[in-house]
Amino acid sequence: MSREKIVVLDFGSQYAHLIAKRFRALGYYSEIALPSAGLDAFENAKGVVMSGGPSSVYEDDVPEFNEKILSLQIPILGLCYGHQLMAKSYGGKVGKAEVGEFGIAHLEKTGAGKESPLFSGISDTTQVWMSHQDGVLSLGDGFTVIGTTKDCPFAAVEDSKRKRYSLQCHCEVKDTPEGNRIFENFAGICGMEKNWDEDTVLQVIIENIKRDANDKNVLLFLSGGVDSTVAFALLNKALGQERVLGLHIDNGFMRKNESKNVEKAYKAHGFNNFIVEDASESFLSAIKGLTDPQKKRMAVGENFIAVRDAVVKAQNLDESKWMLAQGTLYPDIIESGGTKNSKTIKTHHNRVDGIQKLIAAGMIIEPLKDLYKDEVRSIGKKLGLEDELVMRHPFPGPGLSINVLCSDGIFSGKDEEELKAAQEELDKVPITQFCADCTSSMKRSVLPVRSVGVQGDFRTYRFPACLTFAENGGGFYHVPKVREKVEAASSAITNSARFLNRTVITIYKNPAIKDGDMKIQEGYCTRERLDQLREVDNIVLTELHERGMYNDIFQHLTIDLPYASAKDRASFVLRPVCSEDVMTARFAWFPQDVLESIARKLAALPFVDALYFDATNKPPATFGWE
Repeated sequence: MSREKIVVLDFGSQYAHLIAKRFRALGYYSEIALPSAGLDAFENAKGVVMSGGPSSVYEDDVPEFNEKILSLQIPILGLCYGHQLMAKSYGGKVGKAEVGEFGIAHLEKTGAGKESPLFSGISDTTQVWMSHQDGVLSLGDGFTVIGTTKDCPFAAVEDSKRKRYSLQCHCEVKDTPEGNRIFENFAGICGMEKNWDEDTVLQVIIENIKRDANDKNVLLFLSGGVDSTVAFALLNKALGQERVLGLHIDNGFMRKNESKNVEKAYKAHGFNNFIVEDASESFLSAIKGLTDPQKKRMAVGENFIAVRDAVVKAQNLDESKWMLAQGTLYPDIIESGGTKNSKTIKTHHNRVDGIQKLIAAGMIIEPLKDLYKDEVRSIGKKLGLEDELVMRHPFPGPGLSINVLCSDGIFSGKDEEELKAAQEELDKVPITQFCADCTSSMKRSVLPVRSVGVQGDFRTYRFPACLTFAENGGGFYHVPKVREKVEAASSAITNSARFLNRTVITIYKNPAIKDGDMKIQEGYCTRERLDQLREVDNIVLTELHERGMYNDIFQHLTIDLPYASAKDRASFVLRPVCSEDVMTARFAWFPQDVLESIARKLAALPFVDALYFDATNKPPATFGWE
C-alpha cells in the first residue's frame, strides 16, 4: 500500500501483531515487517516500533536485525525486547534482572518523564503489564530515564534529540490501561494522520477473499464458535451462498447439546449452505491412549483433514474446484510458532502439517488470520450477526478434548524431584496479602499435574500452586472475598517460582476421601470422561446464564484433572477469564454466592473428588491447561 504507516518489527513476541492492531484501532495504518528487512520496507513509514520477543539480546542466536533501521530519521519506539535492543544498540548494558516481572506492575514517571511527549496526559503512576526476566542494566548513550517500577529502574527511557523511546512494559495489551494513549502520543511524535477504520478493514477482507478464491468454491470448517461463524458470514458475503459450504463436524468433543444448538442458530439466521457430520467415533479413535497435549492437538487437527476428505468424496465435490477455509485468528498462528522469530506455546489444530501443506499449495483461505477476537466480533456485528452468534464464549475446534488432561498414571522420579522443588519454592514465597488468621490457617501445596503456560514469550510446562484456606464444613472451603488480594498472591508465587506457572484455590474436597488417597490416575480422553466434563461444564455455564454473568466473562473453561481417588472419578478446575484479544487475560472473579452455588451443585455429582478455582492471569498461564 502507498499510504503512510507505522512499521512494527516482529522479533517473535506473542504480542507483535497486537501492536499493529492497536495502531489500526486508533486509526493509524500499520504493517508488520521482519527486523532484518531492507530500508525499502520503510517507504512512507512515519515511525517504527520494535516488538518484544522470546530471545535475550546478549545471546548468540538472536533474530537478525538490520541496524541501518536505527539510522532512519524517523521516531523509533522499543518495547520489552525492543527496549533492551535499543539500549544495547546505543552502548547500554543488558542482562538478567535481579527480579523478573510477570503481570501487573506500576510505572512512575520521573522528573524527565513528566516533560516527555511520550507520556503526555499519562498519570504520574500508571498500571503496566510486564513479562520479562532480562533488564536494562545501564543506559545507552544520550538516553534519560523517564519512568521506573519497583523492580525495574530503567522501565522507560528516551533520547529526545534522536526521537528514540523505549519501554520495558507492553503498551499493546489491555492490562496497560493507558497504553493506547502512549501509542497515540507516539503517533503524534511521528506526525501521523489518521488513515484507517473498520469499514476499510471489512473492504480489504472481502477483496482478499475474492482474490484468493478466484473461481473456486470454498468448504469451511464450521465449529459453531465466533471465529468460524464470522468467517462463514464473510465468505457468504464475498462469494454468495452457492459457492460456499459450511461443514460442522461433531467430533465428540462438543459441549452438552452443542451441535444441535449450532444447527438451530445457523438456520435461524438464514444460513442453509451447511451440513452436519457426526465423526465422534473417528476423533475418539484418533486420540485414543494419547497423553501428550501437543500430540493430542496434532491428532485432532490431522483427523479434521481426513474427515474433510471423506466428506468431499461423499458429497461428490470436485477437489480441483474446492478450497478449504478456516476461522484462524492471528493468536493461533503466533502461539503455534507461526512467525519467523516466535516460539511454539501450543500447536493449534489449524496449524498441523496437513493444513500447512494445503497453505503451501494455495488451497486455504483464512479471512481472519490477521485479526484478534475483539476485531472479529466487531466485524460480525457489522455483518449483522446476532449476539447469540458473535458474543458466545470461544470454543475451539478441538473442543473439550483439550480440557481433559490425560495421564498414563506414572509419576516418574524426575516428576517427584521437581514436585518437591516446586513445594520448596512455594513454601518460601511471602504471602502477606490476606488477614493474619487467613494466612495462618492457609495450607500450601502443589498439585501433581502439569499445565502449559507462557512466560517471557516461551512455553512452560509446570505445576500449579494450590492454596487451601479454612474449611467451612462439609468439604467446602473458604475463598477470599477480595479479588486483588488473590491476584497479588498468585502473581507473587508465579513471579518467584521456577517450577510453578499457576495458582489455584481449593473450593471443595470430598470429606470422605483422605488426602493420601488422591493421586494421579491413569486416564485418557474417552467418551466417559468427556461426558463427565460435559455435565460439569454445563452446570457452570447454566449458572452464569441464569445469573446474567455470561457476557461479563470472555470465556469459561472447565478442566478435568486425572487427580482423584479412583480411575472413574476426577477433580475439576474452574477457569473463567476476561480478555479482549486472547493474548493476555485476567482471571474472572465470581461473587461468593455464585461460587458457592456452583460448588454445591458440582459436589453433588457422584464422580467429583475435588474442585479448584484457577486464579492465574495470562501470562504466566495460558487460558487452558493443555
